[in-house]
Order: sequence, then C-alpha cells, then structure tokens
Amino acid sequence: MQSIIWDWNGTLLNDLDFCITTINKLLKKRGLNLVTHDSYKAVFSFPVKDYYEAIGFDFEKEEFAIPAREFIDLYNAGVQNCALHTSVNDVLSYFKEKGIRQFVLSAMQEDMLIKTLKHQGIFDYFEGIAGLNDHYAVSKIERGQQLISEFGINKNNSTMLGDTIHDFEVADQLGLDCILIADGHQSEERLQKTGVKVISELKDLKLLPL
Repeated sequence: MQSIIWDWNGTLLNDLDFCITTINKLLKKRGLNLVTHDSYKAVFSFPVKDYYEAIGFDFEKEEFAIPAREFIDLYNAGVQNCALHTSVNDVLSYFKEKGIRQFVLSAMQEDMLIKTLKHQGIFDYFEGIAGLNDHYAVSKIERGQQLISEFGINKNNSTMLGDTIHDFEVADQLGLDCILIADGHQSEERLQKTGVKVISELKDLKLLPL
C-alpha cells in the first residue's frame, strides 16, 4: 500500500513567523542583528547549531545549549497559537480518501508532537507518529528507520513530504522518494538544489501522481 511520511514543522504546521519572532527575541537579548523573513529562509539549516552560528551566536561566549534551551522553552510555550498551513485538512482528507497511509516524522519531542497534532485536530489522519525521544532515537533518520520497521512501510511505494533540505537528506538515507514544499523554513532556490520535485504550496500535491 502507498504511504506518505509527513514532516511537521513548516510543512503542515505554519510556524515560520513564530520561529522568526522567537529567534529574534534571543538575538535582541544578546545585542545581535535580527533576522528578516528572507534572511531566515536563506540560512536556516540542520544541525541548528550551524544556523545559530550563521546568524551571529558566539559559542565561545556561551554554550550552544543555553540559547537552544531558551528557544525550545519559548517555542513550546507559544506553539499552540500557530495555525496549520492553508489546505492541510483538505489535502489530508484527499489522501485518506485515496487509501494512502499517512505518518508524521518530526524532530519535535514526541510528547509535544502528539499534543500539537491533537490540538490542531488532525491527529486521527495518521497511522503512526514519530518524534524524537532521547530514550529511543538520537536522530530523525534513526526514528524514521524505527517508524518504517514498526509499521511495515513499503519504502518502494512511499514519499516523504517536507520543507527543508534536511527532509530530503532524511528521505535519501531512508531510501524514500521526496517532494519538498517551498512554503516553510527554507527558500525555493535552496530546495531546488536538491534535484527533487519542489512545489510552491501544499494544495499542489493534489495535482501530482503520488
């Protein structure tokens, strides 16, 4: 059976502006230049430590764990106020009606991931949810391998949908096809360099032969 593995942040959840506002609070606190919508999408990357350094954080002055913890605390306190991208419910319903299995694979801590999916009212669309948990996985790739094994996902008939180059890298490591959506955390120009299919909006997925 055909399967889709969704990324969460930036792909289904429209948290771009919230992430920019949150990181700017940390930058302002340290007297660093703030990021704009365009500059953020031009530099955001994984591992996030590299992205933090690119926007001015100095880890000779403080450990990476300090701003990383600050960001996570601020993010978790406000993420419930973020909305889904337009067309999320329509697209999820469309694939459900086609009989396609749907899963979520995210770098978000798993308990928080489940909480936010339920808060947004879309939890029941997914057969399986995989977030990071220190007790079970150290990376999105490892967690993805566990998800594929646990649910017997056919890699030859599966597509990963995300909004970053990292999602492409994860899909590649897992042996999955990948489609990227340029409506999240990285610019379309950067995503195009992966060589995989890039679309502008979530609703465009309904026009593709998955």
